[in-house]
Amino acid sequence: MNICCIGAGYVGGPTMAVIAQKSPQTRVTVVDMNQARIDAWNSGNLPIYEPGLAEVVAESRGRNLFFSTDVAGEINAADIIFVAVNTPTKTYGVGAGSAADLRFIESVARTIAEVATSGKIIVEKSTIPVKTAETIQKILGANTRGLEFQVLSNPEFLAEGTAIVDLHNPDRVLIGGQKTPAGQKAVQTLADVYADWVPRDRIITTNLWSSELSKLVANAFLAQRISSINSISALCEATDADVDEVARAIGYDSRIGPKFLKASVGFGGSCFQKDILNLVYLCQSYGLPEVAAYWQSVVGINDWQKKRFAAQIVKALFNTVSGKRIAIWGFAFKKDTNDTRETAAISICRDLLEERAEVVVYDPKVPAEQIRTDVLGKGVENDRLIIVDSAEAAAVGAHAIAVVTEWDQFKAIDFEAVFADMPKPAFIFDGRNLLDLEQLRKIGFNATGIGK
Repeated sequence: MNICCIGAGYVGGPTMAVIAQKSPQTRVTVVDMNQARIDAWNSGNLPIYEPGLAEVVAESRGRNLFFSTDVAGEINAADIIFVAVNTPTKTYGVGAGSAADLRFIESVARTIAEVATSGKIIVEKSTIPVKTAETIQKILGANTRGLEFQVLSNPEFLAEGTAIVDLHNPDRVLIGGQKTPAGQKAVQTLADVYADWVPRDRIITTNLWSSELSKLVANAFLAQRISSINSISALCEATDADVDEVARAIGYDSRIGPKFLKASVGFGGSCFQKDILNLVYLCQSYGLPEVAAYWQSVVGINDWQKKRFAAQIVKALFNTVSGKRIAIWGFAFKKDTNDTRETAAISICRDLLEERAEVVVYDPKVPAEQIRTDVLGKGVENDRLIIVDSAEAAAVGAHAIAVVTEWDQFKAIDFEAVFADMPKPAFIFDGRNLLDLEQLRKIGFNATGIGK
């Protein structure tokens, strides 16, 4: 069996590395037109950070796992082609701000149709709108060689920071295909790949459209829970309730459960906001404005929470942060990843810079240039945005510390030493409810958390 994955990003790289690890009899090649990214995958410094990923790649790379820019060659050699390219939200034209931009998906389909010399199983791995498979099938069907392709939907359900654990022991593997003999044979072929390590009862098969829609709905439901508890965090602050205690109390209800009820400065990452906006556009397209408005409100609460956090900092610092130094601890959208897409830190840093604060950022995994580009734009400079190489360095002379990413290392910091280097009164704003606020108050901090 030869497998090719088009797209060497957060989905394609880790997924293919685990398939190669668990199926040593299968040749797996990840292809991408970005030479620098492929070079990084072939080096000791991988382009993405994920706990355990380097070890998995090192085990299989050169044995049955390969990274290449020979897209046409690997398409022809493959029996199964995974498509794991980016599907960002459109920024132009019809559907701007909510619809998925499918130009990369279309480009891949046209490339396969153009260069393939035999029929293939094409697997949608990217998060895409329902009915995208129909478009891919039309493009592939237009090839002039009479080849037959089967298109499957196999959405990823990875959480960044735990992607390798999720791949090794998934809750479920979802495969959607056409209800035809050829379609069901393709579904079984892909299921057999996963069955090398995933129990059969966790491999769920559906029709194509159910599989495509399930990914959007899963992310929407998870984001909805976060926005729900974040909306309650504001009420907790107004009523002196503790949002962690409220979440724990309702989490014991078996109908609700405890997961995704952790109040925070807001969700980020490549999936939640993009997928909800795509769901909004889908609902609008099918004439369901009330449903669209409901899901739009989930994004609205998330944006409001980010703004509210920055506003709390300004209010606590006597309604002005002009000329004041604010330490931002963490920039990635969550711990154990270097992904900064839609991270709350971007909005917070921009709001504080707009208020003329000096913003000093530390993150253990995000490069300084990535932080500058995300906050300011490519090639733009601002002397009031400073990136340092430790949390302690960010806190020196700072009027306040804002914890924006829940890196475990922040819990181990000597806060008494940090407090000694800060102007008084010194503030800490825990946007992840990571720290012991009572202990921080005892040593002199004005310490507040989300919903506390």
